[in-house]
Amino acid sequence: MTKDKLASASNDGERFNLYCAKALPQATAFLWNRVMLVQLNCRGYAVAQHMQPEPGKYSHGPMLEQRTFMQPEQAYYEHHPGRFVYIKDEADSSLFSAPHDPVRATADAFEFSAGKSDVRWRVSNNAIDVELCAQLPVDEAAELWRITVTNTGSNRRSLSVYPSFTIGYMSWMNQSAQYDERIGGIVACSITPYQKLEDYEKIRSLKDCTFLLHDTDPDAWETSRMAFEGEGGLRYPDGVRAETLDNGDAIYESPIASLQYRITLAPGESREFRFLFGPARNHDDIMKLRERYLQPGGFEQELDAHRRYLQNGHASLNVTTPDGELDHFINHWLSRQVLYHGQLNRLTTDPQTRNYLQDAMGMAYIAPRYTRDAIVTALSQQDDNGGMPEGVILKNGASLKYINQIPHTDHCVWLPICLHAYLNETGDTALLAERVTGHTDGAPLTVFDRITNAMQWLVNNRDERGLSLIAQGDWCDPMNMVGHHGKGVSGWLSLATIYALKLWNEIAGSIGELDVATRLQSAIDESTAAVQKYLWDGEWFARGITDDGRSFGVSDDSEGSLFLNPQTWAIMAGVASTEQCRRMIDAIDERLATPYGMMLLAPSFTHMHEDIGRITQKFPGTAENGSVYNHAAMFYIHALYGMGDGERAFDELRKSIPSLDEDDLRRRGQIPVFVPNYYRGAYHQHPRTAGRSSQLFNTGAASWLYRIVIEQLFGLCGSRDGLQITPQLPLHWMQARVTREFRGATFVVEYRREAQTQELVVEVDGVRQPDNTIRTITPGQEYHVNVLLPMVSA
Repeated sequence: MTKDKLASASNDGERFNLYCAKALPQATAFLWNRVMLVQLNCRGYAVAQHMQPEPGKYSHGPMLEQRTFMQPEQAYYEHHPGRFVYIKDEADSSLFSAPHDPVRATADAFEFSAGKSDVRWRVSNNAIDVELCAQLPVDEAAELWRITVTNTGSNRRSLSVYPSFTIGYMSWMNQSAQYDERIGGIVACSITPYQKLEDYEKIRSLKDCTFLLHDTDPDAWETSRMAFEGEGGLRYPDGVRAETLDNGDAIYESPIASLQYRITLAPGESREFRFLFGPARNHDDIMKLRERYLQPGGFEQELDAHRRYLQNGHASLNVTTPDGELDHFINHWLSRQVLYHGQLNRLTTDPQTRNYLQDAMGMAYIAPRYTRDAIVTALSQQDDNGGMPEGVILKNGASLKYINQIPHTDHCVWLPICLHAYLNETGDTALLAERVTGHTDGAPLTVFDRITNAMQWLVNNRDERGLSLIAQGDWCDPMNMVGHHGKGVSGWLSLATIYALKLWNEIAGSIGELDVATRLQSAIDESTAAVQKYLWDGEWFARGITDDGRSFGVSDDSEGSLFLNPQTWAIMAGVASTEQCRRMIDAIDERLATPYGMMLLAPSFTHMHEDIGRITQKFPGTAENGSVYNHAAMFYIHALYGMGDGERAFDELRKSIPSLDEDDLRRRGQIPVFVPNYYRGAYHQHPRTAGRSSQLFNTGAASWLYRIVIEQLFGLCGSRDGLQITPQLPLHWMQARVTREFRGATFVVEYRREAQTQELVVEVDGVRQPDNTIRTITPGQEYHVNVLLPMVSA
């Protein structure tokens, strides 16, 4: 354990380590498999869900209401679900807990280590080391825990070790827990509450049991949280204060899973304990899990299996640059986050269509088959009129829930964006001719025809001016009152529609579908003219026009006067003139810039604006109300690279990832193992909290960032002709090296700046490539590419 720094990456880059439990108390890592997700906090708290098939919990808060999942800036509290180990010295009854809570004793040394397939802690207190390791299997909802206790001192030590896992308030209808010797662990049972008779069929098949199984028989146990805590609470529970736990049961009481091991350790001696924690339907299922995972070598086999599972979508990029911290993030964590989104679909059976398609876009660079399947799956649920549903149903019996029951008007936009990335990466134009049968129309239309219909839906979704109607939201879900009467329009969506139509025209033209391109061009021209006429405010583009005809996101507004997204997409869509781009970027730099990236809007709203919606009710600087919303930040970076402003783009890209600078780590409160949904904004309104991470790893930013790094920063962009190389490396990088997998071949690319080089040069085996494009690509072959760059931008 390192004491002279707050955090570090391991030498092999596979892990990231934090050495203080107090400096970044919100810091987390996450693990997932095919059926579950668990987010683990450095101090021992956990948020876990599993699919059955809808998301469910097995480790609950103290109240029935505590069932929400993946909240921004998760509020941890004393009884928040956790995985803790109490260590009591039998000689003097002194106590500490690992990883840190609930006792919160100051450790002599601490390490929180995030890995790709496991999360580990090591805590040293008074010559006792405790190591914890959490991992998941590949196919089952279960947590596999190893706890190792070591005497590092010179004296013999007598200890009591209490693994204590939260089960919590399971059900107001029926809950209980007891120790079961036959099963070898604690089993808590409940019945999910229901009142409608028709819900019974769903309830009866749920995994309403929570178990904690052990490989070593305990000396005592407790299953009643009330009895365990007593008057001492979780900081010093009565059960731990006593000589032994009471071997109690929980009879319609909130359960806990706490075991006691009384051990004596000679100097240098260690004891390891293994546990299995998770949900099950019944005792028979629990026994099967025990037989599978608590057999000798079971944990090791599952760790290897989980590593292989992650390799199903391995990173297609490995980089070596002058920025080692960036290398570590790109090589080990960014692709992992992209893979999580693509494999697990954010742990939902009805992902929002926009999220589903953008997450699939990122998979084009890791495992393109996921992208192809996602495009087909989404189109199979297209509406008769060409529109796309609010969410994509992934399992039989699932339904559209929550936000997916509210009408948004942007979902069609993402089809050509996702497809464009996929075609560039794979060259698989055969997909366009594949026939997809709709779930409502029953018609076997081609992918090309279905996306053409979706583009026509966007054209039809305009008002008489040529601006796009917003209904109850676009990309910004909580902008729900701008157009709920059917008249309000979205400036961003108008620009995004132009961008989508242009992309589709490019694809249509490339396969000879010129009639489609000609037909859509008139809509592009009409919308472009409308945007310039009705939305340009002299310095930037308005965010929209309300049902009552009021423009907002304009200079006259005292709150929310400037929104980032319309400016970004005006650049991406080629709508903004050179002078308009200059004015917009100047305004963005002046009003939206922070050390953590660009804010989504400013100034943040401080009270309800009933013609805009619930975005204005969110706390200033959080989420869509003026945070550094990384999804939108990626759009801006993409636009900057697209206009050739690589220096500015890289500066913004680098701000999106926490550095190892101690002040930056403390400010953000997050270790760099994922790009978060947002960092706090309202930089001028609330400077004390600006930069704080949401700790949410569910974000479309990951896919966009991976695409930006591959195609724009390193310039390794697929095209119909092959691999086009047009890098925009920052000028202070004199050299870099990248290994990139593309269409079954491997490209080892060496970048170098030379004083005598006047323009970009791309060579393969010493042969210069016309148009800087490698055209003949043979799967299985390795290509060695030299890229020579001028000392200044060309």
